[in-house]
Amino acid sequence: MAAVEPEKPRSGLIGRALDMVLRPQAAWRAVAAEPSDIGEVYLRYVLPLAAIPPVAGFLGIVIFGGIQIASIGVRPSLMAAAVEAVAAYGLTLILTYVLALVVDALAPRFGGQADRTRAFKLVAYSGTGLWLAGALALYPTLSFPAVILGALYSLYLLYTGLPRLMRIEEGRAITCFAVVLLAVVLLAALKGFLAARAMELGGPLMAG
Repeated sequence: MAAVEPEKPRSGLIGRALDMVLRPQAAWRAVAAEPSDIGEVYLRYVLPLAAIPPVAGFLGIVIFGGIQIASIGVRPSLMAAAVEAVAAYGLTLILTYVLALVVDALAPRFGGQADRTRAFKLVAYSGTGLWLAGALALYPTLSFPAVILGALYSLYLLYTGLPRLMRIEEGRAITCFAVVLLAVVLLAALKGFLAARAMELGGPLMAG
């Protein structure tokens, strides 16, 4: 009986995103082996996928007229929503690289190898879960649970990719991941604060 050959990794934006969600181990093997650089990953992967949550969130406000905060309907102006979406997108692009710098600096401290390109690829492709889940922000009521589930899956991707891309032994990867997780939380809080301040520039929120 002939052995079944493993399915080959898919190429392109959609194929890679599907592999990261459905077959993360195979996807990480492909990412580790390919020669792409930071600029290429930014242009072909991060820029289009990171745009999904802010675009969906803005369209959700346009279509449904507001968001829910603690069971209270809140309706920002279109200008405020647009400013917040642009700010959130820009901050995502910046903080993706900042987190990659953190991972690159931490890897040698846990027996891994510093490699800025690999660190960026790890962070960029780990964002797949969160960015794809952001499509559900099109319906504001689903936005919060979608962010939580997407973020959890992105953290799982980060954890599974960390030892392979940064060459950290499995036994030390969980400790390194815990430190990276702290950085993720701090950067996420910073992004939320700055995006909220940006929204205020577009006008006040109105209860509705």
